[in-house]
Amino acid sequence: MQDIVQDALENAEEEQRDMELSDDDDEFGDPRIVIVGAGGAGNNTVNRLYNIGVDGAETVAINTDKQHLKMIEADTKILVGKSLTNGLGAGGDPSMGERATEMAQGTIKEVLGDADLVFVTAGMGGGTGTGAAPVVSKIASEQGAIVVGMVSTPFNVERARTVKAEEGLEKLREEADSIIVLDNNRLLDYVPNLPIGKAFSVMDQIIAETVKGISETITQPSLINLDYADMTTIMNQGGVAVMLVGETQDKNKTREVVNDAMSHPLLDVDYRGASGGLVHITGGPDLTLKEAEGIANNITERLEASANVIWGARIQENYKGKVRVMAIMTGVQSAQVLGPTTQKQANKSRQSLEGVDEASFDASQNVGHEHVHGANGAQSDGGRDEVEKSNGLDVIR
Repeated sequence: MQDIVQDALENAEEEQRDMELSDDDDEFGDPRIVIVGAGGAGNNTVNRLYNIGVDGAETVAINTDKQHLKMIEADTKILVGKSLTNGLGAGGDPSMGERATEMAQGTIKEVLGDADLVFVTAGMGGGTGTGAAPVVSKIASEQGAIVVGMVSTPFNVERARTVKAEEGLEKLREEADSIIVLDNNRLLDYVPNLPIGKAFSVMDQIIAETVKGISETITQPSLINLDYADMTTIMNQGGVAVMLVGETQDKNKTREVVNDAMSHPLLDVDYRGASGGLVHITGGPDLTLKEAEGIANNITERLEASANVIWGARIQENYKGKVRVMAIMTGVQSAQVLGPTTQKQANKSRQSLEGVDEASFDASQNVGHEHVHGANGAQSDGGRDEVEKSNGLDVIR
């Protein structure tokens, strides 16, 4: 029996070496991953991702603000709504960001093309990000991609922006398969004494590392593999998703890495009752099967009994003595984003309070669109539409 174990260990080491050698050469069958940053905050995240590098993913920056877009580094940059805003931004008006993006939908369709997984990152509450994120998500979804929204919400003191953010989140949830929401208010507890610019860069970094972690989990080979099909299965659970990241060098890896993940001040959202979980563990050659299974079990114990859980593990030499866990919990019941039933009730209540019935509400929306776009609402047909041509679209690749 001991000989069998020894032979298995030797074969495993040889297979691991072969896997590492073939990693860079074999790109067949890899999913196409595109990360889209919409608006100022989304552009900042994409810029950070472009500079740190994400294996197997492309970056796209979309904005109405030409000056800000010039400073951003990305694989593709798209200035939208030039004829509406003169490249000066959406002025904090989500409807302007939405219209500008709709006018460029032919170009966006081209850029997203055959994407399998699309991340849409934005700051909710402003003009371009709030308005553009749902439009980009819809375009990607209609072309068959799995769409994950990765957004931040404004500080409580920004009351007008908070209202816009809530409305933007409702629209985004309708178009994306899952959305991960990070609250800027948590920065007040996490880094209260940092200069404001550096504090926001912390949130940018969290979003960037989250997107990088998810992308590389499904593009890099693992000992217990997670692939695009696994990601699709979990993300199709829909609703709000929660991201957990933890790392430790403690001897009791199984407990401490989970504690670290669950106590992160920017990510500690209650995920009890979640309907799906994707867990990926990275450890050194000393990581045992029992430890890996224990970590996956501990971090998913709050999920409902029938939750669909998929986990994987990767061994890396530079992780000797330490372990890292990344998990995504989907179908989370969060007060930050309304469910479909609650959303309908809220919409009816809002219309009732404003004294506007459903028919007149729809009519007023249509009038607004016709005034800006014409009767077709600036529907694009892949770049040939006259409205899109006159938009003065700038695309930089």
